[in-house]
Amino acid sequence: MIESIDRSCARTRGWTSEAVRVIEADANRSADTHLLRYPLPAEWGIDLYLKDESTHPTGSLKHRLARSLFLYAICNGWVTENTSVIEASSGSTAVSEAYFARLLGLPFIAVMPRSTSREKVSLIEWQGGRCHFVDEPGAIYRESRRLAAELDGHFMDQFTHAERATDWRGNNNIAESIFEQLALEPHAEPTWVVVGAGTGGTCATIGRYLRYRRHNTKLAVVDPEHSVFFDAWRDGDPARTSDSGSLIEGIGRPRVEPSFIGHAIDRMIKVPDAASIATIRCVEQVLGRRVGGSTGTNLWGVFALVSELVEQGRTGSIVTLLCDGGERYTHTYYDDEWVAERGLDLSPPRAVLDHFHATGEFRAN
Repeated sequence: MIESIDRSCARTRGWTSEAVRVIEADANRSADTHLLRYPLPAEWGIDLYLKDESTHPTGSLKHRLARSLFLYAICNGWVTENTSVIEASSGSTAVSEAYFARLLGLPFIAVMPRSTSREKVSLIEWQGGRCHFVDEPGAIYRESRRLAAELDGHFMDQFTHAERATDWRGNNNIAESIFEQLALEPHAEPTWVVVGAGTGGTCATIGRYLRYRRHNTKLAVVDPEHSVFFDAWRDGDPARTSDSGSLIEGIGRPRVEPSFIGHAIDRMIKVPDAASIATIRCVEQVLGRRVGGSTGTNLWGVFALVSELVEQGRTGSIVTLLCDGGERYTHTYYDDEWVAERGLDLSPPRAVLDHFHATGEFRAN
C-alpha cells in the first residue's frame, strides 16, 4: 500500500492561475520605461542616460519589484485568495504593492517609519492600502512579522526576497531592458551602470546580468550617508548595523539586507545627504522636472565617474536610474524649511555641481 497525501485544491489553483493572468495582463498593458539622455557637453565624449522608472503605473522603480514579489509569493503558494499581505516599506514599494493587492482584491498593510513623507502615505492609502507606523526604523521587520502572524497573512519581506524574485538572466528585467534600449546608441555597452541599494535586489539583478551576458560594463552602487551598505561592503562585515535610518527614502538601510549581494558590485560610493538633495534641485533646472532623492544620490555618483572618464580622456556611456518623481517630496527635499531643520547646508555640494557642469571636474571632499 502506498501512503499518499494530496493537498491540491482546485479552487486555490484556479485563483492562482487567474491571479498570475491578471498581473501578466497588467504588465502587457504597460510599455517599457524610457531611456532619457541627460545633456552633457558633446566635447566630453560621454553619453549619460537615465532609465525613467517614474513612468510605471505606480510611479517608481519599485513597480517592477512589487510585480515580481507578488508573482513569486503566489507561485510559491504563500499568497492565495483573501490573504492579507504585509510589507515593511518606507513608501514606494508599499505604493506599488498596494496597487497589485488592489488588483487582486487582497487586503494590504504597509509597516513604515513614522517619518515617511505624507505624499507617500497618501499614495498608499489611495491605492487601498493601510499604513501602520513604528517609531524606530529597525522595528518594521518585527512588527511586520507580528501582524502577519496575527492576521494569518503573508509578510512579503522585500528585503529577503528581492534578489530571488526577479530572473536576473533575462525575462524583461531592468538590465535586459537597458541593453536593448542602448542597442543603437554610439556606446551600446556602457562603461558604468549606477544604482542605489534599498533591498539590494536591483543591484543584484544588474550585477549578475552583466556577468551572465559577459559585458565589460561595471556596476557602481551609491549609498547615502546613514546607511550601512557602504561600510559593510568596504570592510567585509555583513553584520554591520546602525541605529539611524536613511534620510533618502527608498535607498540605504540600517542593516545589511539578505538581498544585498556585495560580490556582484564593482565599486561603491558614499554620498552625503546634502549632496543628494542639492543634486535633485540642480537637476530640476537641467531636466525641467523634479526627481526624487534617490535619483540625486545616483547622479552625484554618476558625475564623479563622468569626471574620471573626462580626466582620463576616455569616451563612453553611463546609465543610471530616475527612480521616482519629485512630486512625492514637495514637503521634504524641496522644502527649504525642512532641509534647514535637519541642519543641511546645500551650498557646498551645489558649488561642486555647478563647477562640474561647467568644466567636467568633480571636486567633492
